[in-house]
Amino acid sequence: MPANTRSEAALTSSPSSPLTYRAAGVDIEAGDALVDAIKPLAKATDRPGTMGGLGGFGALFDLKAAGFTDPVLVSSTDGVGTKLRVAIDAGLHATVGIDLVAMCVNDLVVQGAEPLFFLDYFATGKLEVAAAKQVVAGIAEGCRQAGCALVGGETAEMPGMYAKGDYDLAGFSVGAAERGALLPSGDVGPGDVVLGLMASGVHSNGFSLVRRVLERSNAGMGAPAPFAAGKTLGEALLEPTRIYVKSVLALHRAGLVKAAAHITGGGLPGNLPRVLPEGTLAVLDATAWTPPPVFAWLARVGEVAPEEMLRVFNCGIGMAVVVTPGEVEAATALLADHGETVCRIGRIEAANGPAAVRIDGLSAGWPG
Repeated sequence: MPANTRSEAALTSSPSSPLTYRAAGVDIEAGDALVDAIKPLAKATDRPGTMGGLGGFGALFDLKAAGFTDPVLVSSTDGVGTKLRVAIDAGLHATVGIDLVAMCVNDLVVQGAEPLFFLDYFATGKLEVAAAKQVVAGIAEGCRQAGCALVGGETAEMPGMYAKGDYDLAGFSVGAAERGALLPSGDVGPGDVVLGLMASGVHSNGFSLVRRVLERSNAGMGAPAPFAAGKTLGEALLEPTRIYVKSVLALHRAGLVKAAAHITGGGLPGNLPRVLPEGTLAVLDATAWTPPPVFAWLARVGEVAPEEMLRVFNCGIGMAVVVTPGEVEAATALLADHGETVCRIGRIEAANGPAAVRIDGLSAGWPG
């Protein structure tokens, strides 16, 4: 029987022992301490449109103050998946909050929406304020990178629901776009060019497979990463998901993008067709970009076939955008000005049936 269960059983069996919420496993003072630590982090993410602060029953946002005239709201919710298991096992909590924001806001920007505000849900069995503060600091940093405000959240301390030290995260973000400026534009067609924006690493999907590869490698989180000099395996695998909001918004506002796809679970074959019209085929060239070394390590140690790698991971392309042939140079230059590494990875062709992706140039050793 777990220790907390024995304690609760002892308390309930003794009528002379007064019960408290703390004795039941919930520390209100710890929660208050976390809120006090969070307030300045959230305040630093304020942006035009933010109204009030933390502590109310709900967050308020003024769309007119944010500069919108005829907005359509766009919403997204996501988590970090089992990448959290890596963070918890490695004792490294500072970057998973960035991942949480990235997974939501990257899904907003591909629809032409500017992320406006973000809320988080943090659940644990026993609140460890130091670790939770690191997580929320990461969330605030992700919001800063995305230009959205951290307007609220929920911290749930639920004794008996999670193992000691474990926690879960969920994020919720809302953005807006002017009614006539949503993506995809609807005019993607044969001859258009697909540009790939490089990923920072594995990002935040496929970690159930990553963890199986870790088991096979027999290396601990503190072991040197064979694919990242000067980093441990834990540090390298926890490289945060890249946030593409500012670069893709700039491309959109310049009128240089027809469609954009956030490459997460399902990889390029599963995500790019979601923004292409029926009767089109995206033909990609796997030799057009060099995946980060982590993918070659995963493929080699896990004996993962190239096709499976592409179905599970981003394989180095975290965002794909579709542009007209005559605007490739301008789009590439603008994205580079915003810090992106850009590769021309394919083209759109006419085809029959639902939108699809074909990837040429795969070899037995890819992505090595």
